[in-house]
Amino acid sequence: MQPAALLRLHVGGSSSVGPYTALNRTSRYAPSPSVGVGAARRLACNVGRQGIPSYAFDPLRSLGCRFTSDRDMPGAMPGNSGPSVAARRSKGKSMNRRDAGHALLLGLLAVGVPPRAHAQQPGKVYRIGYLSAPTRKSVENALEAFLRALRELGWVDGQNLIIEYRWAEGRIERLPELAAELVRRNVDLIVAPAASAALAAKTTSSSIPIVMMFPNDPVAAGLVTSLRNPGGNVTGTTFTPGPEIYGKQLQLLRESIPHASRAAILWNPADAATPLQLREVEGAARSLGIRLQRAEARGPEEFDAAFTAMARERAEALIVANNATFLVHATRVAELALKGRLPTMFSYRENVEAGGLMAYAINMYDFIGRAAAYVDRILKGAKPAELPVEQPTKFELMINLKTAKALGLTIPQPVLARADAVIH
Repeated sequence: MQPAALLRLHVGGSSSVGPYTALNRTSRYAPSPSVGVGAARRLACNVGRQGIPSYAFDPLRSLGCRFTSDRDMPGAMPGNSGPSVAARRSKGKSMNRRDAGHALLLGLLAVGVPPRAHAQQPGKVYRIGYLSAPTRKSVENALEAFLRALRELGWVDGQNLIIEYRWAEGRIERLPELAAELVRRNVDLIVAPAASAALAAKTTSSSIPIVMMFPNDPVAAGLVTSLRNPGGNVTGTTFTPGPEIYGKQLQLLRESIPHASRAAILWNPADAATPLQLREVEGAARSLGIRLQRAEARGPEEFDAAFTAMARERAEALIVANNATFLVHATRVAELALKGRLPTMFSYRENVEAGGLMAYAINMYDFIGRAAAYVDRILKGAKPAELPVEQPTKFELMINLKTAKALGLTIPQPVLARADAVIH
């Protein structure tokens, strides 16, 4: 027998951790290390039907147990000529419901067949964690799209699902602490929008399934082994088909202001995922002949200093990195960019709605439903390691002409013609 070395079971309100032989209140049924697999199978097959849920019969059949009908007692293993369960019960050696359940569980564990522990259980209310870096207000529309997609799949918060929300309020450094809270709450799954949240969740737990949403490059970030075969406990969707999308953003910004030769990128060094974006934008800047300046801001208290540094370097355009801090404070960033006369490219349409010039990215409201599908499949028994990561294929260009007018900028017609949405 090669069971897991350690096991935690809750029996009648108490719990114990250790080898099977140390299980509290069930030691008379616990297989010792010397018990063979065959004996463990017989133990499982010969348990009385009383107290055993109906879903347990499938794993018993997989062990080779015979059933003449669902009303019958589980029979002995094929070839076992020992006395039947009914015969032994007639001699007064019956097991009560609790003991029968314990013996069945131990027998199944001994041969590595869990009684559908990870399959959806009828009537069960699942608890999932939602770990997010920004504020709820800043992503309310996207969150509602996610909840709506869950409802369409049959999952309703407050009915068969309880969602534990944790918001970092734009403070990336708080994510590990919030992830640990969710793990202590013993959630069945964690939803993690953005790479920063997914990394915090993965670092905190290697066993709880994690559905990531919108990381830039999950392979480079160490979230998954590959997109086709994620491995581990993380899967979900990406924000881009690759970091090259950020080079495309700079190219579109350059087409909108052809004379620009100096640009800046506003980024948050506390976000471990941002360096991937930085490298891609810097590569694109070199190919376009643009001098690129890095401007750091870990929070709103550093925004003024960052924009002052851009003015000192005479930046003519700005790219804002894909980071929750700049989404939470979208209005403030847009105001500072307008004050500094900086045409700005963002990664979220919410920034453009808040007064930013343009954004080139996925439509989160459309794509977020795909993350809900991962939640659905995992709660129904699928393993994250076996669910390929999905990449977006459609991107949208959104332009705010009111902001362009305030900047004294005329967007070239070829760029305007490519826009999917325009704010007048």
